[in-house]
Amino acid sequence: MIDVLLDDDVEALVDEQDVIKAVRLSCLLAKEIKAPIICIRFSNNRVVQELNATWRDKDQVTDVLSFPMQEAGEFEAEQSLGDIIIAAPFVSEEATRLTLPERAHCIHLVVHGTLHLLGFDHLNDAEAEVMQTLENKVMKQLGLHKPYPELSDEVCL
Repeated sequence: MIDVLLDDDVEALVDEQDVIKAVRLSCLLAKEIKAPIICIRFSNNRVVQELNATWRDKDQVTDVLSFPMQEAGEFEAEQSLGDIIIAAPFVSEEATRLTLPERAHCIHLVVHGTLHLLGFDHLNDAEAEVMQTLENKVMKQLGLHKPYPELSDEVCL
């Protein structure tokens, strides 16, 4: 079950079915999870900044935050993988600055956040290469841009 929530004061950046498709494909390609349980919330910049300050000690807005509910490794399919929150206004502005279609950029952040819930990270170069290559692979299968064009299409897990 994939819940997609939209705060009252936020405009939708992407269709709910596109979000669900991106989450499912990310889970399938990264960990062969066919029926993930995830909640994705689109909120305003203030809420995301408060969560970022509370949970990461960074008092600033960011595009996406992931809150995993399971330890990386073996995942229990009947348990929630976690929650993702996206700062919709920030993402819209970021897409404009990066000259990317808003929808495509938003879907990329959904993929990115989902991979974080699955235990992937980008704290060092080796981890980043694996995660970003997976992001490229998912985005390609969704028919969207390649967020990291400098990387190959082969994922080395």
